[in-house]
Amino acid sequence: MASKSSFAAVAVVGIALAGAAAWWLQSRPLAPTTITGAGSREAKPSGTGPGTSRIVGVEVAKVVRQALRDDAQAVGSLRARHSVMLRPELVGRIIALNFKDGGPVRKGQILVQFDDQLQQAEVQQMQAQLAIAQASFKRTQELVAEKFLAQQTLDTSAANLKVAQAQLALAQARLNRMAVRAPFDGTAGIRLVNVGDYVKDGADLVALEDTRQMLVDFRLPERVGSKVRPGQTVEMTLDALPGSNLTAQVEAIDPLLDASGRSVGVRAVLLNSGKAGQPQALRSGMFARVTTVFSVNASALVVPEEAIVPQGNKQFVIKLVAPPDANAMPPESKFVSQRQEVTLGVRRQGKVEIVQGLDLGDTVVVAGQQRLQKDGSPVRIVELGKPAGQALAAAAPVASASR
Repeated sequence: MASKSSFAAVAVVGIALAGAAAWWLQSRPLAPTTITGAGSREAKPSGTGPGTSRIVGVEVAKVVRQALRDDAQAVGSLRARHSVMLRPELVGRIIALNFKDGGPVRKGQILVQFDDQLQQAEVQQMQAQLAIAQASFKRTQELVAEKFLAQQTLDTSAANLKVAQAQLALAQARLNRMAVRAPFDGTAGIRLVNVGDYVKDGADLVALEDTRQMLVDFRLPERVGSKVRPGQTVEMTLDALPGSNLTAQVEAIDPLLDASGRSVGVRAVLLNSGKAGQPQALRSGMFARVTTVFSVNASALVVPEEAIVPQGNKQFVIKLVAPPDANAMPPESKFVSQRQEVTLGVRRQGKVEIVQGLDLGDTVVVAGQQRLQKDGSPVRIVELGKPAGQALAAAAPVASASR
């Protein structure tokens, strides 16, 4: 019985000692560890100073200088500078078509001739009446001059002469409307009527276009509406002409915004010079991809967009700088972090312009910013596919250029 009691006492003491040992192991301070270039963990001795802080691995990029332009992309449609659908003003029967489909025409050329026999007869009738009125007016003048007739008779004869002249002009106008003329030099389209057709006033006859100059109409967002100005350069590419790079000039800006899309209408003009020996290769209705260039900065300072850390209404980057005491730094880290406020400019294709806050050659963090909670934190530069030692060596010249 005594042996059983002693065994139980020994067991209780052993459990107590094991629990105390476990508590001591868990609560004792541990030396920090870091990942070396070979991927193994090394224990660092305890102490004070930067070497005892946790070293964060980050990816970095340099501030570089490159040409950057402020522009906006849009889609538009081409149309001829002068384009019209010819229509008659009077009803009639077509007796002649004086053009070829798709052929050139000259300004004033009669394209469609209607039957005008009745109108010609009216003109001849008014010409005869005008001759009679002129002769009567001349005789009346002579008689009034010799005091055989009163002045009132001369006034009546003069009024009759003016009426005859007006009637002749009216008949001539009706005759002219029986011929449809080209309002400008251009190219005729495909005719929609034939000789012998009886058409009503306002019916479509043939389209006429002057394609020596082309217009491109497109719309830009209202946020860039204040930047666009007449005379600005517009670059265009056409899906119908692969490899084409055309340049146009902004000609007009619509003063009204589209309320549904909140966009402003813009019209640009370009010469239709053709391509590869084909004159006037551009046609109305072509789909165009338009790039409006607002400004070009040939020496902009840019960083990747991933480097920007927004905080409220301000923009920051985390820059790497040399530590105040390089001797106190662990061998894995040569730099410390520093939060820097910046002013941003144009964003293009994953790059953002730094207007103020950084200098050429500065090094900024592009991945791992969330682990840098305060300035002065030691960092370790990580480059994918490179050991840590090579990454530190590649970034060493950059530290000397840092502010």
